[in-house]
Amino acid sequence: MATSKNHTAHNQSRTWHRNGIEKPGSQHYENLGFATKHNKKGLMLLYLAVAEKASQPPV
Repeated sequence: MATSKNHTAHNQSRTWHRNGIEKPGSQHYENLGFATKHNKKGLMLLYLAVAEKASQPPV
C-alpha cells in the first residue's frame, strides 16, 4: 500500500510571484548623519525667512 504524501510545494512559486517577491529589509542601522542633515532643511528655511523679515524696514 502506498504511503501518504507528507509535503508538496505545488503552486507555491506562482503564489509567491503573484504577491511579489521582495528583498528583505536591511538588518543594519541607516546612516543617521544623512537623516539629521536632511531634517535640518526645514529649520534652515525657517531661519532664512525670519532673517529676511527682520532685515526689511517696518512700514
